[in-house]
Formats: sequence, structure tokens, C-alpha cells
Amino acid sequence: MSNQNGRPSHSLLLISIFLCILTAPATARGQEPAAPPPSSQQTPESKNSADTKEKQQGEKKKRSKLEQETGTTNDRIFEVMPNYGTVEGAEIIPRLSTGKKFKLATAGVFDYFTYPFIGTLAAIGQANNSPKSWGQGWGAYGKRYGASFADNGIGTYMTTAVFPSILREDPRYYQRGKGRFGHRAFYSISRLFVTRTDSGHTRFNFSEIVGNAVAGGISNIYHPPEDRTVSRNLNTWGMLIMWDGVSNEMKEFWPDIRRKVFRKNTP
Repeated sequence: MSNQNGRPSHSLLLISIFLCILTAPATARGQEPAAPPPSSQQTPESKNSADTKEKQQGEKKKRSKLEQETGTTNDRIFEVMPNYGTVEGAEIIPRLSTGKKFKLATAGVFDYFTYPFIGTLAAIGQANNSPKSWGQGWGAYGKRYGASFADNGIGTYMTTAVFPSILREDPRYYQRGKGRFGHRAFYSISRLFVTRTDSGHTRFNFSEIVGNAVAGGISNIYHPPEDRTVSRNLNTWGMLIMWDGVSNEMKEFWPDIRRKVFRKNTP
């Protein structure tokens, strides 16, 4: 509405002023410069720190609880064979308690690879019909499987847990990793007769030699009477030590095979 001389009426003017007062704060707020978005760029120091932290977290997740507790690396040989109790380039090596020694033994005895391996040994015994009193058939195969599993399991517990705990010896295998092939091969075999103590000293490996001898003696309980002979016990004792020697050689040279054949620098 307007008056006759063309000027706005007082009512319209007051309404206009009131609307201006109401909208002024909102307009002022809308005209304030927006805060700059947070920078997505990182300094080299912060980026390196984040990368290092992420790498450490990845390594921590990759290693099992047993590996962290024992300072070992179960870097499976040819990606399938168990490699428990192996120390490969570790900077901090924790001391093994009795409980940890038994954990290492249990992991090796009941590893998934053990079952088909024992099955193969039982099949060889079945093919050779040894021992003869067990005969043939699935029942005989089961007896041979059980006996082979017991031989392996008792031997592992004796050399990795029982005697190392009693004698305070360290059952882990410490890779040499450097030097000529012959020197490293000799070192691996020598670990059958030389070991570390819990205090870090070296001495004769009683756990390996005596432990396997005791395991061979215990095997008389579940082997048939025809196998309870001195020659069979010596053969079992020698086979257990031989397998441990082969295992040491594979543990020593597997990292070289892993790097050169599988192109993997780390486990």
C-alpha cells in the first residue's frame, strides 16, 4: 500500500526494517569465509612413521602367538612342512620356559602335515609287511599308523620338551645362515650333538641323544614281541636321530631355497 504522493506508508517501512534486522545476522553468517578444508597432505616424517607403524602391525599379525612367545619362525619348508622351533635372524630371543617347550613339541606332533607323513611311513611298513605278525588289511595298517605316530610323537616330546626341561637345554634350532655350503651342512649335523643351555652356554646335546634312546625304549610297549630286540631298538633310535639330522639340514638351507627359487626374501 502507498499513499497518494507515491512514498511507502509507515507500516510497510517498519515491516521492511524488521525483516532486514531478522535477515541481517543470517546474511552476515552466510558471507563469512568458509574455513579451509583440512590438508590431506602429510609431511615425509609423518608418512614414514605411519608406514613403519603399519608394517610393524602387519608383521605382528602375521606371526602366531607361539612364534612371538618363543622367538621362532614357522616358515614352512616348501610351504607345507612344519618348521617349528627354528630361530632365523631374531634380534630378541626369549628364554623358553617348560610350558613353552611343551607348546613347541605339541605344535610339531599335531601339525596337519604330520598325518599324511605318518600315513606314508605306515604304507611303507605295510608294503614290506613289517612287522610280519601284524599281517595285512586295514586293521594292520591302523596298527602301523599308530606305532609310527607314537614313535614320532614320543621322540619329539622327549627331545623338545621332557629332557630339555629336566636338563635346562634349549631345543630350538639356530640357523647359521652364512658361510660355505660345507660349513653350514656340518654345522647342521653338529647340532645333533651340540646344543645351547637355557643360560646361553653350549654343551653336549643330551636331550637329542638320550631323549631318542628313551623314546626307542618306550616303543617296546606297543610294538609286537618280535620287534622287542636290541637291533630293532637301535634301529628306531638311529632313525629318530637321522630324521632330526635331515630336519636340521632343511631348516638351515630352506631360506636359501626360498629366496632363490620362490623369490621370497622373508618368511
